[in-house]
Order: sequence, then C-alpha cells, then structure tokens
Amino acid sequence: MQTTTTHSVTLTDDYYRELSDGHVTEEELIQWSFDFLLERESNTMILRQFDLPLIESYFPEFEETIKQSFA
Repeated sequence: MQTTTTHSVTLTDDYYRELSDGHVTEEELIQWSFDFLLERESNTMILRQFDLPLIESYFPEFEETIKQSFA
C-alpha cells in the first residue's frame, strides 16, 4: 500500500540560480529534488516542511549531482 504525503518546500532565488543556472524552472528543480530524495528514501521519510538546501545536510552529493544534471 502506498501512502500519499504532502510537503512544503522553500527555495530562494539565489539557491535556485546557484543550482540550476536558469536551465530549468523552479518547479522542475523541486521535482528533480524530490526524485533525488525518493531514490534514497521513502516519501514518508522525507520531511514535511524544509528549505531545499537542507537536502545537502542529509545527502552531501545533492548539489553536485543536481548541478551536473542541469549542466
């Protein structure tokens, strides 16, 4: 059985530009970030509310991985 979850994510303009360099929309960046998280943990393990940079605290490869994906 799959559990549906809801999350609230904040993303500053500066962090958006740092990660995506404008190659994707903010929504696409957030979606990609959730795809990244879901490859590593279940949706019920993802925090319900967080700032996008927090992912790096749990998964140090996050920023480098995402920057390479959008390069």
